[in-house]
Amino acid sequence: MPDQNTLSAYTLHRVIGRGNTSLVRLATDPRGQQVAVKIPHAETLAVQDSAELFGNEVRLTLQFRHPHLVQGFGGTPFGPQAFLAVQYYPDGALSEQLQRDGTPLTLDGALRILADVASALAYLHHLGAVHQDVKAQNVYVAGGRAALGDLGNTYFLAQGGKVSGSPYYMAPEIYHGESSSSASDVYSLGILAYELLSGERPYHGHTYEELMVAHLTRFPPPLAHLNPQVPRNVARLAELALAKRTGERPTADALRRALLTALGETPADEVYETDEKPAEPTTRLVGRHGPAGRAAAPAPAAPEPVREAREDGGSRWNPFRRRK
Repeated sequence: MPDQNTLSAYTLHRVIGRGNTSLVRLATDPRGQQVAVKIPHAETLAVQDSAELFGNEVRLTLQFRHPHLVQGFGGTPFGPQAFLAVQYYPDGALSEQLQRDGTPLTLDGALRILADVASALAYLHHLGAVHQDVKAQNVYVAGGRAALGDLGNTYFLAQGGKVSGSPYYMAPEIYHGESSSSASDVYSLGILAYELLSGERPYHGHTYEELMVAHLTRFPPPLAHLNPQVPRNVARLAELALAKRTGERPTADALRRALLTALGETPADEVYETDEKPAEPTTRLVGRHGPAGRAAAPAPAAPEPVREAREDGGSRWNPFRRRK
């Protein structure tokens, strides 16, 4: 499939991304608009668990509609022609943008990105879903506005799902093997807030075990000490987002409101279109990816976290440095 020139209604062009489970190709839709087409590797489709994760991403990306979730245009959840077509972000993921020289974030830019991600999470949590993998690699930015993507690990709490996460961003309860919750997503958002507002993640480690000990036993320095420019209420809520106990963390909507207030805006209540008909994939959904209510709820298990590239001491880029 990587060498073919068309897939469904899309004309495929160059490869713009490659991961362990899939590759992403720039493509053109029938209207001539550029989109990104995610295509699972044959090895991914051959393993039931990984094939189901991809199918889950297709189903939910096409179902959810929110301005700060990556928009899905079409897809097939399973089979040899499985794919997902989504909005194309020329600058790539936020993590890539942060690593490039000459593209520092301003304080307002960081607050805006965090407000957009918090808005997306508030929407998911309103629907009873959890994202499970909030991190800079899954946030996409265009024109200063952010969208949260990569919904492969997302699931509805009422249906159950496999516990997952990325070690640098995982909440303490996930390291304990407990079920995910909206509070787990808020914890990951708190990690991202530290990363964007202070210039580095609050917890470091060279191995999974070192990161687990850090998340379970250590406390980050006050965000206001790391960057006095951060508004007091934002700093306080970001610190509370990293509380070890889930009940002590704020909601995603509380963070959204604080971030918008810090930007000089008056936060309004979010309006959700609960009766909106989900987009229909091009192939019938069966099994785990069938209509809501059919999915079994597996017992919570210790997560299989996404292993990131080894980092010595964590990210050290400075989001507030001046351009030369």
